Amino acid sequence: MAGDMTISRREALGFGVTGVALAAVPGWARAASGTAIDAIVGQFMSGFQVPGIGVAVVRAGQPALTRGYGVRTLGQRGQVDQQTLFAIASNSKAFVAAGLALLVEQGRLGWDEPVVKYLPDFAMSDADATRMMTVRDLLVHRSGLALGAGDLMQFPLSDHSRADIYKGLKHLPLARGFRSGYAYDNILYVVAGVLIERVSGQSWEDYVTTRLLRPLGMTTAVADRSRLPEGANVVGRHARLGPPVRGLGELVVVEPDESLAGSPAGGIHASVTDIAHWLQVQLGKGRLPSGQRLWSEAQSAEMWTPQVITAATEGPDADNPTRPVLAGYALGWFVGDYRGNRLISHSGGLSGQITQTALLPERGLGLAVFSNTEDRHPVLGLRNALLDHLLGVTSFDWVASTRKRAAADRDKAMEVAGKGDFAPPPGGPSLSLAAYAGRYRDPWYGDVMISRRGNALHVDFTRTPVFKSVLEPFGPDTFRTRFAKGAGEDAVITFVTHNGAVTGITMKALSPLADFSYDFHDLRLQRVE
Repeated sequence: MAGDMTISRREALGFGVTGVALAAVPGWARAASGTAIDAIVGQFMSGFQVPGIGVAVVRAGQPALTRGYGVRTLGQRGQVDQQTLFAIASNSKAFVAAGLALLVEQGRLGWDEPVVKYLPDFAMSDADATRMMTVRDLLVHRSGLALGAGDLMQFPLSDHSRADIYKGLKHLPLARGFRSGYAYDNILYVVAGVLIERVSGQSWEDYVTTRLLRPLGMTTAVADRSRLPEGANVVGRHARLGPPVRGLGELVVVEPDESLAGSPAGGIHASVTDIAHWLQVQLGKGRLPSGQRLWSEAQSAEMWTPQVITAATEGPDADNPTRPVLAGYALGWFVGDYRGNRLISHSGGLSGQITQTALLPERGLGLAVFSNTEDRHPVLGLRNALLDHLLGVTSFDWVASTRKRAAADRDKAMEVAGKGDFAPPPGGPSLSLAAYAGRYRDPWYGDVMISRRGNALHVDFTRTPVFKSVLEPFGPDTFRTRFAKGAGEDAVITFVTHNGAVTGITMKALSPLADFSYDFHDLRLQRVE
């Protein structure tokens, strides 16, 4: 916006509430969710410097309460309101599950039919996994793939197409046995999007729009950010870019950097008004307020039934009174318990945004919390504080708990990086710089170029435009990157040598706080030139 429309950080963090007509809100909401919710949200916004928040609360059979707080973008006027669009990220996965459920009800798919029945060219790196993978398996994170495997094809923005991601799957090795345990992935949700496209004859984006978003009354929601209208009421994104690492430092505006090809795994943008409709039909087990059904109760049961254990703990403790003894993953949803109630939930994270959705079906309660910050702890803490409020629980200080969790992350980073930067380990290059220069290829990602420029090496991830950097010595035959500020996470690059020659490269993320989607460690780059 123009310069005369800018505001200070202090103004931006002074939250405001927009757009709630109390006359239309039922008595329980005014008593339990109006002023009190404003106060709870205000505590988290001021305590953790969250620029903007959207909240939706729904109860089965009652009008939704939706609220917006704060500003869309730091340094600019424009409040978050009930119609402001957020990227809901992995909360999109439940829409994929619902989209498949519609096809199952039409008899065009079967949950337990093999994927190759519908996608003959589908392939994993393991022949047995390829043969046994069912439609259900695509959604439940038990494929044997490593955590976040292949995400570098989607994050940050690359030139990989959806077809590239689909074909790249066969080159990702399994980290464990097929169906032997849980490891979250995005790539199989992209495959599920391809499956929907092949069976329905529509693109994923058109299918989710015409079969789910519009029938639900999600009139402003879009399938991905390319479909945002010009001048849309959409939040900016904010992150802490250091020093010393991403996740620490001052909050700044960052740009979206996810690839559109991965939209089935996390592309939907929606307002809290939009998402209230989604929560209502979930609580209605497929039934719209009009009485019309989008899917049957049987399909809701399918989507909410845990398929793989995600966590087994000793249960609640002093730091987390809601920690479940057992939790699992269903079809696009996590399933656990919250203070003795069944909890159906999911989170979503993209550069600069974190979102949460939660359902307590037996209480007829749904909640969404959307933020325009990358800080994950405040959003989860706020979700829990609001759930406690709606359940009438006042015995736990979620603000203090959130501060403790954030401090633990900060201490972890400081332990490795100190207050300034990561100290290079002892050692350095064992060969001349020219010996490292060349083209290196990974079968699922593509090519990485190492070149010598004067007295330094440079790296170019040829499929990811922002991943270009000078390389600095960082231990024996190892270097680190310095990507542009905000361009994802830096990497540690180790050259593999044999008999005095470089044969390949291995990598890992530099920061201990790096999101798992920066899966440098999954690259197995072999020298080809």
